[in-house]
Amino acid sequence: MAACAASFPFGAAAQERLNVVATTGMIADVARVVGGDVVEVSALMGPGVDPHAYRQTRSDIVALSRADLILWNGLYLEAQLEQLLLDLAERQPVVAVGEGVPVEMRLANEDYADRFDPHVWMDPARWSYVVETVAAALTEASPDHAGEFDRNADAYLEQLAALGEYSEDVLGSVPEASRVLISAHDAFSYFGEAYGFDVVGIQGISTESEAGLQRIAELVDMIVAREVGAVFVETSVSDRNIRALIEGAAAQGHEVVIGGELFSDAMGEPGTYEGTWLGMIDHNVTTIARALGGSAPDAGFAGHLGMN
Repeated sequence: MAACAASFPFGAAAQERLNVVATTGMIADVARVVGGDVVEVSALMGPGVDPHAYRQTRSDIVALSRADLILWNGLYLEAQLEQLLLDLAERQPVVAVGEGVPVEMRLANEDYADRFDPHVWMDPARWSYVVETVAAALTEASPDHAGEFDRNADAYLEQLAALGEYSEDVLGSVPEASRVLISAHDAFSYFGEAYGFDVVGIQGISTESEAGLQRIAELVDMIVAREVGAVFVETSVSDRNIRALIEGAAAQGHEVVIGGELFSDAMGEPGTYEGTWLGMIDHNVTTIARALGGSAPDAGFAGHLGMN
């Protein structure tokens, strides 16, 4: 898979607005911020949608075929869409923005040999490469607006860096013994590596993997042994397995609570702060820090959490 389609006769530069279709909300958000008024962006997958299992609809195919530029994560996130997107790349611009992250900064995918963990948006440092990749794709599509894209990208990258500093600060306040993040599936490995947390997903990297009774039992024993006080549900994954952990720990006399709901493979509702990438990560970082014994302001990094 190529991270960026090689060279296409982009005709969109002469149009009033560039028609960009992104697979996930996180990618669409970057395209809107960097593209500004030059672009019209739509996302195939909205809040609560699991990209690992998502299959295209007829309307998706129409939207994709009419796009001036298609942006997808790649790294096998959109597993069910991959062949369609590769086919479309033969005749129109298609960019796998997650593959803009250098190979040496990617983590192995434990579910699939010779592939990488696709959840690169969980670390602001890695996501900055995606911002740069999106800016480059927009510039190739509409070179007359290259200066605007560069300015927007630079301003956005400053926000990413500031959010990264905030994250290091508040997550660093969590006691070392409490730095254990347990969630429904293994979407937080980049987060864990960036901030020094042990990350445990009940399911694997893909939500298509199943968690058996033995896996649940092993995790219950680990929760009890390490005295984990909080586990987390995800907006795009069933909470069934998380609740099984809580019940299993209670049967062994250990109380563990739900520390909050995290955004993993999808953002919050459109029009809300949590419906942006910045808000999504701010929510996650602030929620995790507070639930695991750290110090973080109620309203988060930008003062916007809970203000919707």
